[in-house]
Order: sequence, then structure tokens, then C-alpha cells
Amino acid sequence: MQQSDRPGLLFALAGFCTLTIGDSIVKGIDGAWAPTAIAAWRYGLGALGLTAILLMKEGVQPLRNIPNPGMQWLRGAGVGVATICFFASVWLMPLTEAIALVFTQPMFTAILAAVFLGEKLRWQTVAATLVAFVGVLIVLRPNFAEIGLAALLPLGAAFGMSVLVTANRAVAGRGSALAMQAYVALFATVILVAAMVLGHFSGLAQLEVHWPVWHIWARVAIIAVTASAAHWLIYMGTERAGAATVAPMTYGQLIAASLIGYFFFAEVPDLTAMAGAALIVMAGLWLWYEGRVRKGTKAPA
Repeated sequence: MQQSDRPGLLFALAGFCTLTIGDSIVKGIDGAWAPTAIAAWRYGLGALGLTAILLMKEGVQPLRNIPNPGMQWLRGAGVGVATICFFASVWLMPLTEAIALVFTQPMFTAILAAVFLGEKLRWQTVAATLVAFVGVLIVLRPNFAEIGLAALLPLGAAFGMSVLVTANRAVAGRGSALAMQAYVALFATVILVAAMVLGHFSGLAQLEVHWPVWHIWARVAIIAVTASAAHWLIYMGTERAGAATVAPMTYGQLIAASLIGYFFFAEVPDLTAMAGAALIVMAGLWLWYEGRVRKGTKAPA
């Protein structure tokens, strides 16, 4: 690691750990409001803030000419599915285990990129995916016994995020970073509001939307603010050290989640589940390392 990379790594680590603040607030809400409503309110606030900043910085042109609208809808759908699935999962299972399962996202992304973007599926990716799958089975072991198929919700969140990341690659360079953030928030808000309405009339009690007490609105507003701050910190880290360099800092979330789960929710980590989480993290780090080595071999001397 170069000396100049350290500030970037610290920014990224702070950002990824800050994301856990919002996760813990969601867990604290614990069914007091439908996950679809929480997700819609969270992204609605984000869309308002990001759009206002975009208008101030770049004017109305980015909103008049949105590049590849179909792909923007896909990005919004991906983040919408991920958000609803994750919010619901942290109410049903320990925070650390839910986040550990979401870390299967790089494996999903590699497979989707191979299928839809024509990227080569290397043997290292297949091996890492198999290792992560074993880790998933270990983490899911106690949760399946307690909550059944709902234990798969974090994997739904990971898949949704992988759709977002794959779609991001497809539209890379079609607009500024700020515009791309605003687009995903805007399209996700429309999709999440539709999901909220459909869920309300679905007959499922868990998705029925009611007018919440004031502090629920306040908590979700804090989630939106902390998430925006976290993404800004991650962006600052990426700008200073590069995306490939800061990528492993995402696993700081797992440490932060373990501490928050223990001190605020009395969740004592299950050692067997932590062994499964370690396999998932190792698989992700392996993919990251192989990616850096591959790029390094292609770089000119």
C-alpha cells in the first residue's frame, strides 16, 4: 500500500461503516412500518436531495436527456429489490448474518456480467462462487430452521445489488457521477412507490401501509442522510485511492454490524455462522485480488 492510498482507504472504511448506522436504525424499526414504505421514503428523500444538487450544478439538461432510460429503469429496479429484501431481512435475522449474506453480491455480479455483458467467466470466479455458496449454506443453517424461506431475503438483496452494478457497467460514462446517482434514486423511488401501493393492497399484513408515528419518519430521514454521507465518503475514498484499492474496505461493515448487533440488540455471534461468513468474505477478497492481478498483468511496463 502506498502512503498516498491511506487517506482514501480511511475515507472508504468510514463510509462503509457509516452504512451500518442506517442498517441498525432499520433493524430498530422492526416491523413498525412496512419495508416497502421505508424504502420508498428513504429513496424519495434521496431523490429530492440529489435532484436539487444536480439542478444547481448541471442545470436541467441531464434530466431532459436521460441516457438509456431502459437501463435506468433496470438500475432502479435492482436497488429497489435489494432495499426491500434487506430491510425485511434484518428484522428476521441477526444483523451480522444478513450483511454477510449480502456480500455474495460480487459473485452474482460476475455471473451476470458474463451472461449479459459478455465478460469472460474465469475459473477463479467459478471457484470463488462455490466457496461462497458453501459459506451461504453454513450461515443459512440456523436461520432456515427458525424463519424458513425468509432466510433467503439477503440473497435477494445481493442479487438486486448485482443487477444494479451490472447495469452501472452498461451505462458507464453516459453521464456524471452525480447524474447517475440522481437517476438511480429517481427511478428507484417510482418503482418503490408502486411496490408500496401493490403491497398495501396485496392482503399481506406485513406490507400494509399505515400513517406512522412521527419518530418513524425521523428515523427514515436519518437513514437517508447517513446513507448519502456514507456514499460521499466512499466516493472520496475511491477518488483518492481507486475503486480496486478501496474495495476490501466494504468488509468493515461486517465488523461494525457485529459490534452494533452485540451492544444494541444483544445478538451474540453464532460461531458456526461466522465461519460461513468468513468463507463468503474470503471468496470476495479472492475475486478482488485476482481482478487486481489480472489488471496488473495487462498494464504496460
